[in-house]
Amino acid sequence: MPVKMRLQRHGKKGKPFFHIVIADGRAPRDGKFIEKIGTYNPVTKPATIDICPDKAITWLRNGAQPSDTVKAILSYKGVLYKYHLLKGVDKGALTLEQAEVKFEAWKAMKAAKVTGAINTNIEKAAKAEKDRLVAEAKIKEARAAAIAKKNQPAEVAPEAAPEAEATEEPAEE
Repeated sequence: MPVKMRLQRHGKKGKPFFHIVIADGRAPRDGKFIEKIGTYNPVTKPATIDICPDKAITWLRNGAQPSDTVKAILSYKGVLYKYHLLKGVDKGALTLEQAEVKFEAWKAMKAAKVTGAINTNIEKAAKAEKDRLVAEAKIKEARAAAIAKKNQPAEVAPEAAPEAEATEEPAEE
């Protein structure tokens, strides 16, 4: 029986939410599964991923094949890197302590990278909001000037005024 690690879709239309499950390869996408090992919410920025790395590594060691998306998720969370390090421990290339040190260094680097990306997104959003408000203020000033110009009384040129009086008939008393 080929075992797959894949996503199981939940959520409303346009608002997907996924469970990361271990399932028989022949089972339908949202059908029967063996074990749920995590969740994935792509709607949030950045995407929210909650996964049990120990269960995922256990299933990888037992031969479960991740789908492309699940493989990307596992790579993002460091599960595949930890699995790689544990294979090195099994082969005798390094000790468990060395593997843990390497993994912790990787996690720290990844956390700094994610935090930097989040801060960059926040700064971009703040700058976009500021630019939008400046543009809105310019438009508001232009509209106010146009309204003020429209509401000003029309001034009559001083040269045209005597001619207008001369052509008018005198008022009868």
